[in-house]
Amino acid sequence: MLTDQEKQRYHRHTLLAEFGIEGQEKLKASKVLVIGAGGLGCPALQYLCAAGVGTIGIVDDDVVDISNLQRQVLYTDQDIGKSKAETAAQKLRTQNPLISVNAYPSRLTSHNALELISKYDLVIDGSDNFPTRYLVNDACVILKKPFVMGSIFKFEAQISVFNCQGGPTYRCIYPDPPNPGDVPNCSEIGVLGVLPGIAGSYQANEAIKVLTGIGKPLKGELMVLNVLTMESNKLLISLNPANLEIDTLIDYEEFCNSNNDKSDNMELKEITATELKSMLDNNEDVQIIDVRESHEYDICNMGGELIPLGTIPENADKISKDKTVVMHCHHGKRSANAIMHLMQNEGYTNLLNLKGGINAWSIEVDSSVSTY
Repeated sequence: MLTDQEKQRYHRHTLLAEFGIEGQEKLKASKVLVIGAGGLGCPALQYLCAAGVGTIGIVDDDVVDISNLQRQVLYTDQDIGKSKAETAAQKLRTQNPLISVNAYPSRLTSHNALELISKYDLVIDGSDNFPTRYLVNDACVILKKPFVMGSIFKFEAQISVFNCQGGPTYRCIYPDPPNPGDVPNCSEIGVLGVLPGIAGSYQANEAIKVLTGIGKPLKGELMVLNVLTMESNKLLISLNPANLEIDTLIDYEEFCNSNNDKSDNMELKEITATELKSMLDNNEDVQIIDVRESHEYDICNMGGELIPLGTIPENADKISKDKTVVMHCHHGKRSANAIMHLMQNEGYTNLLNLKGGINAWSIEVDSSVSTY
């Protein structure tokens, strides 16, 4: 039940016919864990706090740096050097003393993720690295918790709701991580300051929708927003039931940084996007095989033949042994695995891996091939 003070505070919410007192009571009873109190986490935390989410948890082992202040507007110069989790918690308690805020000034790991996430109803992932994203996904799958993903790159944001009401997981759209170094982070390439504020606000909005049952969450959809053009697209994500069978956590640093480009006895041969472009311009006979999933192919492609990685063994007869074959995926890891399988089990010697995948093709050759 809402107190008189809460009814006054959240009056603009309760006026909404779709929301009402019932929606506000659901928020009051809800517990949300926010991973990362940085660019995405700050706006998400502030809006969840203001909205009246009953319990908020904050996980972050970092401290406030002066370079954060350009976009992490929860902090000021006086906070430099202080724990983000504890500082954010203190500010949120001041912003709304009617809610409970828990600070966890430590890194989310395979050792503590299940214990932490089990205490909450929903997770907002505001992390900035792939090991944490895969960890959050897998822990939420095991615990059957929905989580709201947000990511940013320069001027573009991606938002989706995963593991919600039987919907797809993060692994359904990103089955494996990019090769180390293929995707620079904000500290290396920069980011427009308002972008994480917009994306984090979207994440808070999706969380409120899931918790209260109003509207249509971004389940099975990836929203892509470009703030330079203010264009947005929704890309459909198909559920791969195999991704719901995860039952244990792994070493995600090793998973995301492992080099699958080599076998014990075989050397993977690579070709750059520029070299492939030269071969095509010279009309050389090249077969291009795309080993991504069909929904990824629909988002963007180079016109190659689609043979998803999982179907390579049964479709080996479609891959030539007589001419140069270039195989690719998003960043090069899945295609490397496909090549190694074909070399080891089918005797292929004519296969080249497109270094950096279609992402490199977009950057080096054809920027109109928009990646995701």
